[in-house]
Amino acid sequence: MKFDAALPLTGLKDIPSIAENAEKLGFDTLWSSETQHDPFLPCTLIAEHSTRMNFGTAIAVSFARNPANLAYTAWDLSAQSSGRFILGLGTQVKAHIERRFGMPWPESVVGKLREQILAVRSFWNAWQKNEKLDFRGEYYKLTLMSPFFNPGPIDHPYIPIYIAGVNTGLARLAGELCQGFHAHPFNSPQYLQDVMLPAIQKGAAKAGRSIRDVTTSVTAFVATTPEEETFARAQISFYASTPSYRPVMAFHGWKEEAEQLSALAARGQWGEMFGIITDEMLHTFCLVTSEQDLPSELQKRYSGIADRISLYIPFVPGERDDFWQKLTASFASS
Repeated sequence: MKFDAALPLTGLKDIPSIAENAEKLGFDTLWSSETQHDPFLPCTLIAEHSTRMNFGTAIAVSFARNPANLAYTAWDLSAQSSGRFILGLGTQVKAHIERRFGMPWPESVVGKLREQILAVRSFWNAWQKNEKLDFRGEYYKLTLMSPFFNPGPIDHPYIPIYIAGVNTGLARLAGELCQGFHAHPFNSPQYLQDVMLPAIQKGAAKAGRSIRDVTTSVTAFVATTPEEETFARAQISFYASTPSYRPVMAFHGWKEEAEQLSALAARGQWGEMFGIITDEMLHTFCLVTSEQDLPSELQKRYSGIADRISLYIPFVPGERDDFWQKLTASFASS
């Protein structure tokens, strides 16, 4: 199991130091997310200030972009880093796509993301092999690639694509088409084992692949202090209030509580949501343990489920360096 790190919410000026320290500590991959900042801009700095460590997006919002945007950016980052870049995509939810990005929400989420992935690879294939660009689907028709706009072949054209999801449709798509699957932080080992991994397997079988062809990347909630327990409880209540994430709660028998959380969120009563998350829910979705036992408990909790793991806690150099050093050393020796 590989151990990864997540960038904190910070500006570009801090990225070189974070990348250098993350590689020094021995993280396998450094992930950039799309929340308060663009997810791709930090990647150019990570590539420049590291030599061994992989890096990628976890995630970039796919429906906020078109296939050409994604293809060009990933191509340049792979070339710059000698093939260390991983393109991680997520669909986001309808309200954000329509009201934050001003883009249309598709009739078929899985169908459009499938086309995006295939279209991006059509660009890469055209550039690497100097072949005609010819992709035709329901959402995209891409047939124009003149030499002036063709960046040409690169040394590392095989760019892994990971997609993220909470429900089985996107897990099946990952099994069918992708090199990896980003499990949403709102997960439990039981839900991943019983629902998501079988869906990935089903998608892989459809394409004549094995589940071993798909890397499962898990972001885990952990709490080793009362303050971290409070933070985890708040985040879990936020995620559980999202209607599209409701199947996770329903799987554990908490459909009614999820509906209560959605109603409170709709009214903006964020403070009242916290109390709905019981201790049982907290321990289901978050690993609560001591700092000393965290490395072994983390591996035990996700053994046979995750191929790579990162914590919901971002990596900040100079903060808890001993904590991170013990974790990276533990995973490196396992």
